[in-house]
Amino acid sequence: MKKRLPLFVKLALISVYVIFLAGSVVRMTGSGMGCPDWPKCFGYYIPPTSEEQITWQPNTDYNKGMIIIKDETLYVAKEHIKTYLTFSEKNWSKYTKHNYTTFNKFHTWTEYINRLASVVSGFFFLLLIIAAFKYRKEHKEITIIAFSAFFLMMVEAWLGKMVVDSNLKPAIITIHMIGGLLIIALLLRLRFIVSEKKVTYKHHALFSKLLIISAVFSLIQIAMGTQVRQFIDEQVKLFGFENKNYSLLNPNFKFYFHRSFTIAIVLVNLGLFYLNQMKNLGYKLVNWVVFLIFLETITGILMYYAEFPIGTQAIHLLAGAILFGLQFYLWLQSRKVSH
Repeated sequence: MKKRLPLFVKLALISVYVIFLAGSVVRMTGSGMGCPDWPKCFGYYIPPTSEEQITWQPNTDYNKGMIIIKDETLYVAKEHIKTYLTFSEKNWSKYTKHNYTTFNKFHTWTEYINRLASVVSGFFFLLLIIAAFKYRKEHKEITIIAFSAFFLMMVEAWLGKMVVDSNLKPAIITIHMIGGLLIIALLLRLRFIVSEKKVTYKHHALFSKLLIISAVFSLIQIAMGTQVRQFIDEQVKLFGFENKNYSLLNPNFKFYFHRSFTIAIVLVNLGLFYLNQMKNLGYKLVNWVVFLIFLETITGILMYYAEFPIGTQAIHLLAGAILFGLQFYLWLQSRKVSH
């Protein structure tokens, strides 16, 4: 188990990025409220596949905690009950955390798959902390980082519940996103400790400072991006999902800041590329950073001018998360050679 720590770090890291991808698909398809409760979905461990399953029916058995929609209201079964010919409200309690009462099979299962990705990731994190615990005497930092990442995963699960209970409140979504990036940073630090042995790159003071700036800029851009996405979601609710061409009608300041801030991000990262090439610093990941910046810019342009082609939103968000990870890992590399 101890020798497999690098593998478990890699699996945990990949699983977090899979969660980012699944979450971006949820946002892209407007499926955030596909399951109105948490951790179950309409009170089921395996979600309903038809509206009949969550619509009140006479002469039907309902287990405690199952949710139905009746008269555009969510009701939760107080106990195991068998219904009669008429609805009796005394057997049910109204779901009061929000008033979202729409059922869409596609949205429900999209959100459910997103949650399954989190469950699978949780198992990888359990393996990670078991392996890391064996280093508690010889390398305490490994154990501390692994358990910190696991703790943040638990916090993220709780924030996921808060996102649903708040009916996708923008501030909570942003915190949820930043929390995921912090977990990525911890896992990358862990991977750096257990994997980086031979140094093949050089230290450069300006390069290291630009790396910090680039990572901070990415955090700001991703956080602002979640706010822009929320604005788009509100527009979709107003005009309907089929009218995506109205999604950026009369955009707010956050959108213009998000778009214009891209210029600063491009300049900083091109500066990294220039220094790496001219000073022959040897940081191979810089090339991938430039590629991801290009990908981010292209998908951003497509979303604005081509009415959100399918997949562009998911690629845009995932590329941003990977970009931050690469910038942070590059900073770890530059920090190592500076000591």
